[in-house]
Amino acid sequence: MKPICLPVAALLALAACSKPETSGLKGAATTPLSDLNLVKAKIPPVLLAAQKAPYGPPLDPTCEGLAAEVKQLDAALAPDLDAPPTADPTLAERGRTEAGGAAVGAVRHTAEGLIPFRGWVRKLSGAERHSRLVAEAIAAGIVRRAYLKGLGQARGCPPPAAPRIPDPVGPGKKD
Repeated sequence: MKPICLPVAALLALAACSKPETSGLKGAATTPLSDLNLVKAKIPPVLLAAQKAPYGPPLDPTCEGLAAEVKQLDAALAPDLDAPPTADPTLAERGRTEAGGAAVGAVRHTAEGLIPFRGWVRKLSGAERHSRLVAEAIAAGIVRRAYLKGLGQARGCPPPAAPRIPDPVGPGKKD
């Protein structure tokens, strides 16, 4: 083993002891451990339930019950398409975000290069199958959230139990 590889291996081993993440700098640094199926992204229980019955009837069909289930899915998923837009970031904030994304991308690219024949290693270790399971659970959660919002809209519920109605003029625009 080359002398430079030992500190990198130690850093990756320490990162594996912490809570696994799939995004950000920590996620990029633990990519080789994910490829070896030593670090796995945990699938939230709400997504596992959605995967079993994406169109199943809600436990509580009231507007409050639908809103509670939608909020649980919102916490586990990326923002929905009808989510209100966040405030426009300043030029400095956008620059920090882009620089941070570039740094994470560089670390991820370097970490991915540590394992030769990465694609085969992912298949043989089971990491590829686990990634597919995570993607399927996310897709089921997105479908479940849309289904629940459709039920809420049919019942006349307010958001988040139903889709938000977009502003026809749009934020920050004038007639």
